[in-house]
Amino acid sequence: MDVVNQLVAQGQFRLLKLPLGFIKVLQWFFSIFAFSTCGSYSGMFRVSVECKNRTDSDLSIEVEFAYPFRLHQVYFDAPTCKSGDKERLFLVGDYSSSAEFFVTIGVFAFLYSMAAISIYVFFFDKYKENNKGPLIDLGVTGVFAFMWLVSSAAWAKGLSDVKTATDPDEVITLISACKSEETRCREVHDPVMSGLNTSVAFGFINLILWTGNLWFVFKETGIIAPFMRAPPPQDKPAAPEAYAQQGAYEQDPYASNQGGYQPEYNQQGYNQDAEYGQGYGQQGAPTSFSNQM
Repeated sequence: MDVVNQLVAQGQFRLLKLPLGFIKVLQWFFSIFAFSTCGSYSGMFRVSVECKNRTDSDLSIEVEFAYPFRLHQVYFDAPTCKSGDKERLFLVGDYSSSAEFFVTIGVFAFLYSMAAISIYVFFFDKYKENNKGPLIDLGVTGVFAFMWLVSSAAWAKGLSDVKTATDPDEVITLISACKSEETRCREVHDPVMSGLNTSVAFGFINLILWTGNLWFVFKETGIIAPFMRAPPPQDKPAAPEAYAQQGAYEQDPYASNQGGYQPEYNQQGYNQDAEYGQGYGQQGAPTSFSNQM
């Protein structure tokens, strides 16, 4: 119990919510319905033979048949309308091969789906190790998808033949007494084939599920991962004029200011200062002390 509790505690049940695990659950579920509706089927129909002599008549001839539909082994007794004698007649056809093949694929698909779910939940790390698990899973899933196609198509054709062989109108043609105009033969109860029709529908549903699951298993292999990566961003080369403008803007701003404004010390303002100095020297300084006196 401790081992079981530890496995349950370490189980990654969240994978069952992802497409990879969720589709496996659907495959497991629908495979049960596929092989059970076909493998557990049993049907019955009735016909009546009313002879001219009522004592020789049989108004309820019941014929039962079931999986695997070896109809050539199914027999019934019908009146000959002659002195109370009866004849034993057999149905026509053996359709066990297509029915058994369909049920076998359903059982193996059920077992593989259950095993795959267990691996996803409890051993997903080992499943991804060395990429062997996804590759094996991809191969087996592809085989089952193909097998569902073949088995469903074969069983659909086999079911059509079973319906024909168990049609009461066709069975009446086997009774020799019904060939006489004095004998009235008719069907009393048709076989119910809804279960077998459902089995064919479940077969093609399984085909869709297993074929669709190929994509999700293929993604786990990592083969497509390099092709799904986004390309690295590439910077567009700038135009030559842009580089020229950028070089012009990146010059030293102080150098540009100095180059734009260079004072000329020989301009008018500085010359005026020199003239003021000369005028002050001429007017401010007394020429002689005797003149002031």
